[in-house]
Amino acid sequence: MKFTYLMLLGGLLFFPSLQAAEKAADLDALLEQVKRESVLEQQKNKLREAEFVTARDEQAQLLVDAKAQLAFEEQKTELLNQAFQDYEQGLTEKEALLQEKSGSLGELFGTVRQMANDSRGVLESSMTSSQLPDRGQFLSKLAELKQQPTIDELREFWLLLQEEMTESGKVSQFSVPVITAAGQVEDQQVTRIGVFSAFSDGKFLRYLPETGSLVELGRQPVSRLREVVAEFEAVTDASIQPVVIDPTRGAIMALLVQAPDLKERIQQGGWIGFIILGLGAIGLLIALIRFASLTVVGRGIAKQQKQTEVSLKNPLGRILSTYSDTVSQDVETLSLKLDEAILREIPKIERGLITLAILAAIAPMLGLLGTVSGMIETFQSITLFGTGDPKLMSGGISQALVTTELGLAVAIPILLIHSALSSKSNRLVQILDEESAALVARNAEKQNGITNN
Repeated sequence: MKFTYLMLLGGLLFFPSLQAAEKAADLDALLEQVKRESVLEQQKNKLREAEFVTARDEQAQLLVDAKAQLAFEEQKTELLNQAFQDYEQGLTEKEALLQEKSGSLGELFGTVRQMANDSRGVLESSMTSSQLPDRGQFLSKLAELKQQPTIDELREFWLLLQEEMTESGKVSQFSVPVITAAGQVEDQQVTRIGVFSAFSDGKFLRYLPETGSLVELGRQPVSRLREVVAEFEAVTDASIQPVVIDPTRGAIMALLVQAPDLKERIQQGGWIGFIILGLGAIGLLIALIRFASLTVVGRGIAKQQKQTEVSLKNPLGRILSTYSDTVSQDVETLSLKLDEAILREIPKIERGLITLAILAAIAPMLGLLGTVSGMIETFQSITLFGTGDPKLMSGGISQALVTTELGLAVAIPILLIHSALSSKSNRLVQILDEESAALVARNAEKQNGITNN
C-alpha cells in the first residue's frame, strides 16, 4: 500500500515530466529527462522556500515594527489625553473668569441693542432724516447683532445720537426734493426748525418715514401762520424772528390734514343736512324781507306821527283815515272802527313771523331725524362688520352729530331773529293802539264839550 501511494505521489509530482516523456524517443531518454526535471523542481522548491523564509522574516519584522509603533502611538495618545484634560480644565477656568469679567458688559451690550432698536424708530421718523437719510440701516444692523458690538460700532452709535441732539437745536436750510400738493416732485429750498417743523416757500411740510421724503400738507394752516414762516424764510441776517413750530413733531399738522373743513362737514350730514341748510336759507330770506318791510313801516308811522295830514301809505294813516272831523261819531262806534282798522293792519305787520317760528321748530327736529338715521346706520355697520374697524362706524356717527349740529345752528339764529322781529312788530302795533286810543279820547272830549254847551 505504501509503495502504491508513493507511486501515485511520484506520478502526480512528475506528471508534467511524464507528459514531456511522451515525446521522448526511448526509455533511457525518458529517464534522463525525468532526472533533469526532478533537479529543476528541487531548485524551484528551494527558491520558493527561500522566498517563504524571507517573507516570514519580513512579516516578523513588520510585526515588531507595528508593535513598536502601537506602543509609541499609545504613549502619544496618553500624552495628548493628558494635555486635552489640562487644556479643558484651563478653558473651564478661563470661561469662568470671562463670565465673571464680562457680566456687566453683557448687560451693557443688551442695553445697547435695546437703545439701538428704540432709537431707530425715533431717527427714522425724525424731521432731521430728511436732511440726513439712511441712518436707520446702521441701527437696524446694530439691534440685530448676535455677537457683541465692537468699540467702533459703539462709537458710531454714540455719534448718531449726538448728531440727532445737535440737529434738534439748529435751524437748517437745505435743498431737497419735495412732493407738492399736486403730486409732483420738485427741488426746493427747505427750512427746518429742529425736529419740530419744516416749510418751503411759505408752505408747511411734513416728513414721510415710509418714503423718506418731505411732502406739502394737503391743507395748509391759516394765512397768518403762513405769512409768519414766509417772513422767517426771507430773513438773511442773524436777527431774532418769530416762527411757527409744531411741538408734537408733526402730530398736530397730520391731524390738520385729516380734519374736515366746513364743506366736508356739511357733506357728512347727508341729504338731511342739505334740507336743514335750505330751510335756514329760506328763514334768513324771510327775515331779511320782513326786517326791511318793518323798517319801512316804522319810518312811515314815525313820519305820520309828526304830520297832521293823513297818508294812506302807512298803517297809522290808514287807521286815522277812519275818523272824520265833519262826521259826528260816538265814542263806541269810533272805537270799534279803529279796532277793525288795527286788526286789518296787524296781519300785514306780523306777516312771516309764524313761518319763522315753524322753521325754528322744524330745524332741530330734522337734526334729530338725522341723528336717528345716523345711529341706525351705525348699528347696521356694527351688526354686519362688528366693532373692529371704527372707520365703518364713523360715517353714521358723523351724520348723527353733524345733522344735530346743523339743526341747532339753523334753529338758534332763526329763533333769535323771530324774537327780534316779533318785538319790532309788537312795538309798531303798540304805537297803532296808542294813537287809536288818543284819537278816541280826543273825540270823546269833543263830544263832551258840545254837550256842555
